[in-house]
Amino acid sequence: MQEFKKIALFTLALLGVCGVGFAADPTLVPLSKRTGKISKVYFTRDISPKGLEKIYKYVGKDITDKVAVKLHTGEPHGPNFNPPSLVEPFLATVPNSTIVETNTYYEGGRYTTAQHRKTIKTNGWTWPIDIMDEHGAVMLPVKNGLHFKEMSMGKDILNYDSMLVLTHFKGHTMGGFGGSMKNIAIGCADGRIGKAMIHTGNSGSQWGISKEPFMENMADSAKAVVDHFGKHITFINVLRNMSVSCDCEGVAAEPVKMDNIGILASTDILAVDQASVDMVYAVDDRQSHDLKERIESRRGLRQLSAMKELGMGSDRYEIIDIDK
Repeated sequence: MQEFKKIALFTLALLGVCGVGFAADPTLVPLSKRTGKISKVYFTRDISPKGLEKIYKYVGKDITDKVAVKLHTGEPHGPNFNPPSLVEPFLATVPNSTIVETNTYYEGGRYTTAQHRKTIKTNGWTWPIDIMDEHGAVMLPVKNGLHFKEMSMGKDILNYDSMLVLTHFKGHTMGGFGGSMKNIAIGCADGRIGKAMIHTGNSGSQWGISKEPFMENMADSAKAVVDHFGKHITFINVLRNMSVSCDCEGVAAEPVKMDNIGILASTDILAVDQASVDMVYAVDDRQSHDLKERIESRRGLRQLSAMKELGMGSDRYEIIDIDK
């Protein structure tokens, strides 16, 4: 336990802050009360292609053969998503890598494959991009899920041997925050069936599921992806341009109020999302208030406890600063 307290203090020291408490949301477990193994989470302040390349070397040893790179390519002219100038030079160092996406559940610039392709071009992407549900969907099993036994995914997910989850960490209108879990939960589910399952459940309403049940549905969906790839999946969260809005809001996103923090990476999906949330909570309230309020008002911290209940990883972690 003493070792774990040192990890918590290091996380705060890393950000140059101290004495920051956690919010009252009962689903956020203080570091000192978490149980389970201690996972490794790597950190760099260098938000650049070189920073991505450097941190990937610590978490990418099992990413082999044909690699799916799951990221959000952005709504038309979106201001905050991880841009091609950051991502594509890095992907040049990842052999056999293809960016993967799926069409959206809502109507807009990525609703159909044709619209999606147009938006991809508008946003300046030149790397090969596979819209995984372009040719249909496939059901993947959810082992011991909270609500689902299977989840509908873009069919082309079956064409890849490994997955690199490259996430822009930020707020989210319904999820509270969007990290690695949300990226694959919503982002791999196909636009017509899987996303409807997550958002609708048995409610009968297009957007009928929210708060804790929504987080649990996402966790089930993410578990299907994690189980499918086994040890051949890894996670990188980029903590930059952290608006309270998801990248799906495009140019309508709320202004960014927080300074950039850096990049976190782990082979443990829960640890990397937990560390990202902890770093946000460690930032001075003058910057982080709105994002924390967004997380708590949507009950977004249930994402973390749901992943733990599903055995998807650990909320205890060691921060390894690779800049030192």
